[in-house]
Amino acid sequence: MKAIVSVIGLDKPGIVATVSTILADHNVNITDISQSYAQEFFTMIMVVDFERSNSTIKQVNEDLKKAGEKIGIFMSIQHEDIFRAMHRI
Repeated sequence: MKAIVSVIGLDKPGIVATVSTILADHNVNITDISQSYAQEFFTMIMVVDFERSNSTIKQVNEDLKKAGEKIGIFMSIQHEDIFRAMHRI
């Protein structure tokens, strides 16, 4: 199963490390990353694979949200099918 991780916030050290640590803790593999900066704003989209994970998207999302609140950024994860449906024109 694939999912999409979204990260948005003011740029600061440790964002990528925080996200990747949470994913590694859940044995979720990062298969693609896209990140960009607009002035002081940071955005990142990751495609991740749950093939070897025993965790659910809900469990990973809870950890991402908690960590995001702690460092002052928005982080979430959605199943690939839901992400595609929400962004279909």
